[in-house]
Amino acid sequence: MTVQQMTETYRMRFIVYVLIASSFLVQCTEEKDTTFLITENSIGKLQKTSFAKDLENIFELDSIVGESANSMQINNPFANKMELSQAPDSTSKIWSTSKKIKIFEKGGAHLLTLTQSEDSIPKIENIRIFDARFITDKGVGINSTFKDIKEHYAIQKIITTRNNVVVYLKNSDMYLTIAKEELPPSLRYGASTNIEAVQIPDKARIKYLMIGWN
Repeated sequence: MTVQQMTETYRMRFIVYVLIASSFLVQCTEEKDTTFLITENSIGKLQKTSFAKDLENIFELDSIVGESANSMQINNPFANKMELSQAPDSTSKIWSTSKKIKIFEKGGAHLLTLTQSEDSIPKIENIRIFDARFITDKGVGINSTFKDIKEHYAIQKIITTRNNVVVYLKNSDMYLTIAKEELPPSLRYGASTNIEAVQIPDKARIKYLMIGWN
């Protein structure tokens, strides 16, 4: 191999190394912040496979509040800013005494309300989204309208209740509730009225945004 050939070989290797390094840097730069991302298997830090007993570790920087626990912070989580995750023998038992568990961000923002399964070692089977920062990869969150939903998801079925309509989505664990106040007056009364997607106004707002993992 001549000196010229060796030089060309080293040059090509250098170019390949530069391309690989550049690709890696671009990939790292473009990685999404998943802190508030809703996916098929996760909601922020919470995984579909997570156990209720692990919530203290998952939300170690947040406040964990059990609805039925006998605690000052259960009734008024902002009265004392010593988080339950810092209180001895409190958070570790919340999952065994409370069916529903609320997650608050430091500073008071209500992030999520979690409902446990009935398993012997319970997981989280239902999640209600409270914070608008939680969105899907399609940009849908609690502040979205029905138009946003239709543009990104196929509607599986709609169930009518006395005061709301519940919209279930195809190939998704996410479902949502829309208050009948968002509907035309002729559709607001009577739980027996069958309501179709085309009858729900595009501007109708989401009342509850839920994820069911059962």
